[in-house]
Amino acid sequence: MAKPKTKKCVIRFEPSGLKSEVNSGTTLLDAAHKVGIYVSSICGGDGYCGKCKVVVDDGDFKSRPTTLLTPEEINENIVLACQTKILSDMTVTVPKWHSLDVGQILIDSDASRFGKLTGKVQTDTFNLNPLVQKLYLEMSPPSVSDHTADHERLYLAIREQVDAPIIQTGFRVLQKLSHLLKDSDYKVTVTIGRRGGTTEVIEIQAGNQCRKNYAVAIDLGTTTVVAHLIDLTTAETIDTEATYNSQINFGEDYIRRIIYGEENNAFDELQNRIVHDVNDLIVTLASRQKTDLQNIIACVCAGNTAMIHFLLNLDSTRIRREPYVASAGFVPPIRAAEAGIQINKRGLLYCLPGVAAYVGSDIVAGVLATRLYTKEGISLLVDIGTNGEVVLGNKDWIVCASSSAGPAFEGSGVRHGMRAGAGAIEKLKVLPDGTIDYKTIGDSHPIGICGSGLLDTLAELLTHNIIDRTGKFNTDLGQKLSEGEDGKQYQLVPPTDDHQEIVITQADIDNLIRSKAGVFASIRVLMHSTQTKTEDIDTVFLAGGFGNFLDTKQAVTIGMLPDVPIEKIQFVGNTAIAGAKTVLLSQQALETAEQIAHNMTYMDLMSHQNYMEEFIRASFLPHTDLSLFPSVDIKLKSKI
Repeated sequence: MAKPKTKKCVIRFEPSGLKSEVNSGTTLLDAAHKVGIYVSSICGGDGYCGKCKVVVDDGDFKSRPTTLLTPEEINENIVLACQTKILSDMTVTVPKWHSLDVGQILIDSDASRFGKLTGKVQTDTFNLNPLVQKLYLEMSPPSVSDHTADHERLYLAIREQVDAPIIQTGFRVLQKLSHLLKDSDYKVTVTIGRRGGTTEVIEIQAGNQCRKNYAVAIDLGTTTVVAHLIDLTTAETIDTEATYNSQINFGEDYIRRIIYGEENNAFDELQNRIVHDVNDLIVTLASRQKTDLQNIIACVCAGNTAMIHFLLNLDSTRIRREPYVASAGFVPPIRAAEAGIQINKRGLLYCLPGVAAYVGSDIVAGVLATRLYTKEGISLLVDIGTNGEVVLGNKDWIVCASSSAGPAFEGSGVRHGMRAGAGAIEKLKVLPDGTIDYKTIGDSHPIGICGSGLLDTLAELLTHNIIDRTGKFNTDLGQKLSEGEDGKQYQLVPPTDDHQEIVITQADIDNLIRSKAGVFASIRVLMHSTQTKTEDIDTVFLAGGFGNFLDTKQAVTIGMLPDVPIEKIQFVGNTAIAGAKTVLLSQQALETAEQIAHNMTYMDLMSHQNYMEEFIRASFLPHTDLSLFPSVDIKLKSKI
């Protein structure tokens, strides 16, 4: 008996107008992903985050029952995309708040942010000695008195310009060598690359081609991917570009993506997505600078351990399971083409070394970029993203840890939380009369709250006695406090004819407190393990996009950062890209990064005997022990 033909359905997504043709029974989330439409789905499509709300304008569908939709939303044909199966042709509206806005991605093109690190590599820190470089060689042709073979003649000429005890040449380059040397009258440009202690002859070109000499540094973030195009001749950053990581469709954190890959045998797809993002950035930069991709001869990547594994399609499954082991922490240089990266066909891909499954090469790059490893005094590096990585140390020792801290401050589990995009509240103040003052990205009408706005909200509610130190609402708050689907909720923005109200719920506050507690507990464990007191910390480096936009005083107020003088806190921006560029421009810097990764001591918080105690103590605002936060204690007492 012949099987019935599968029914094909066409889904039109508004306001983009894109159409997706899928089999009946496909979820709306999968249909959106098929045509590249981003629909927020923090849980990766498991149906428990409630973020993938869309509006069905017409068509037949079947949705699983859920408590994440209110009766009013159900009446308005709002559904969870991951829990809605398509039964016919449909028209679906994707609300504006799902859209990703690259305007807030931290690309750090401003040289003043990093000083030396963003422009040229200075010789007082590292010698300028790029991992790949072009050398113009003018060799004497063979003669009756000089019978040196072409290959050996080339090596002698290279060694006159660079220190290269061990040189190797690929077979295809070797085959073309003699003809090329003869036709160019022994005046050629040779491209060499460093692979450990070996110098490889990557390419040979006739004449002087040294001016066309580029490379890219990449920050492989879980949420965003940032690329900088470097002129290797001048050591200058000549262009930057950024995009959202398209793997986000399969989960907003990398653990969800690993699970998706396992359950759907989709690791090839995960690799294809990140490689496509990288290639799009490289092509955009090359096109804008009017240069051929063949002139880009290297790519240096920094990222968390999972992202490096996704890029290279290494086995990432054990990252999320005990004993939490990576496939590789120190990945040797490979041909970029082997990973699918579209630069010079023989160009090299370097991945900075990582420390452990949850402390990757982006953190090593941060330690390198901030020069934390050279400091006499103790420095604290905090990078809050999807995870919260912390590093404590100086020139003699470095310890590090990672906590699951970022998701709530990236919108996960928060009713009106969203990523930093147009309409997101990024700054918020409670005025003396109780009025809420706020600023949104793009100065448009608020549609949600991003990480910096959520941090402000928590701090403002505390300092104005709207919540107590346990995070619970005070009952005498008038009409702004109401009972909602998730319990008590406080109105931040009233509704209008075109926009819903924006509230912060008791569940939201509890979630945010857990996230900030994870960061501070990590810091306290490292401090306790090294017998470091708050007053011993000379500098706090705040890295990453979230760190760049948060208010440091508010971060101290809620107990996310230690109560140090504000002048000790430094924004250092995207240290992953800064470290990658430094390595790209100096072989010595790569060797230093490898030493840093080797010497850093990783502390597994889940097995640490004091972590849960520290976490519980940090689950108050700012902390159970107010003596750790004297400036906040004074502030709170002044409000009584």
